[in-house]
Parts: sequence; C-alpha cells; structure tokens
Amino acid sequence: MTTAALQTVLTVPERFRGPERSANGGWLAGTLADALNGGRSAVEVTLRAPTPLGTELKLEHVANSVSLHDGERTLVQAIPVAQEVPAPPFVSFTEAARAEAGFPGARGHAFPECFACGFREPGDGLRIFPGPVEGREGVVAAGWRVPFTVAEEDGVPPSVVGAALDCVTGWANFRPGESALLGRLAVRFHGKVTPGGVYSVVGRTTGREGRKLFGQSAIYEVDGTLVAAANATWIIPK
Repeated sequence: MTTAALQTVLTVPERFRGPERSANGGWLAGTLADALNGGRSAVEVTLRAPTPLGTELKLEHVANSVSLHDGERTLVQAIPVAQEVPAPPFVSFTEAARAEAGFPGARGHAFPECFACGFREPGDGLRIFPGPVEGREGVVAAGWRVPFTVAEEDGVPPSVVGAALDCVTGWANFRPGESALLGRLAVRFHGKVTPGGVYSVVGRTTGREGRKLFGQSAIYEVDGTLVAAANATWIIPK
C-alpha cells in the first residue's frame, strides 16, 4: 500500500474468457463492481483494452475508483454512478426458455467459446442463449439454469452475475452477421443469485449511434423480482 493507492493482484482464469484470448467483459464488470463497493450501489465499468487471461494484473484502488492494469496500461476502470440502472421489463421464465429456440448465435457466433453465451460444456459455461421474445420488438430473453459449478462458498459471485448480464445486451442489438465488443457496462445488484436456481435473463436494445450499440439487461426471479440490471455500450470494430 502507498499513500495514494491500495494495490492487489488479479489473474483471470481461462475459463472466464469472452473472445478466445481475453476476459469476458461482464465478468470483469462484476469483479470490479464488487471490488469497488461490494455491489451495494450502481457502478459504471469501462473496458479500455482486452484483458489477457492467466496473467498477473494489478488491481488498484484509488479514492473512489478501481482500475485494472497490465503494467502501465489501463485495461478496465470502475466508478460509482448516482443514477439508477434501468431494467427491461420482466419476461416470464416460460417465455424466456421458449425464446432460446431463436438464438441467433446458433446460426453464427463470433465467440463460440464465450463463458456466458458460448457453446461450452454444461457446467463449464453459463450457456445463456437469448432469442427474440414473441410480440416484444427489440427484446430477447433466455431461461438461465444456474450451474452449481459457478458457485463459491457464499453463493454465485458478482463476477458471474455480471457475465450473465453482459452478452444478452449484444444479442438484442446484433443484426445478421454482425458482432461487437463490450465497451462499457453499468451494473446494479439488487439481490442474490442462487446456485441451482432458475431465472429469466432479459435484454432490450435501446438504439445505436454510428458504431455504438446500446442495450439494457436484467435478471429476474420466476415471480418477477428484479435481481440485477445492467446498461451496456457495445462497439462495432472498424
């Protein structure tokens, strides 16, 4: 520890990849939100560069922010935000599970090994496959059956919840053959995710501007209780 900052080390296991050689953005967002304030209020996480896997990285707490560094290069930064994080409307688990049949990634997936929405072995990845919800334009959803293999001693960690909130916002936006990288995710945790539980994961597009795509996501219990929400900005590569 120095007079200015508290530094710790973070290494992202290969399991939590999004693109083939870098960390899942939602996993990083959940990790830094938890490091900043324990998920007690909304946190905005900006992804400035791909985060490598299996590498010792510097997690730095300075004043009211947390950042992740690879040497002198800043990879991720998290700051608190005063405003609430709006969530898309509730979709029942039955509707969400039915929507999975239309998952666009089944016809073409830029990151098929992604921890959240990739085709990993059951129990290894989250296997969240959001598809269009009938009668709700711009809304996608999936039924999430939470594997026990993602739980820690005190339940499902914020990093995994962040990953579940991540990709669904992309799939709400992507046009056929289109892909993008997560640039920013504002997250708010309202409750706990239970290992072995079933939830609706819902995403909604909120528009696009040039190469930027915007979306909202949420995790709901079967009775409609909001567990977590996120607002995302995606960037289409040049």
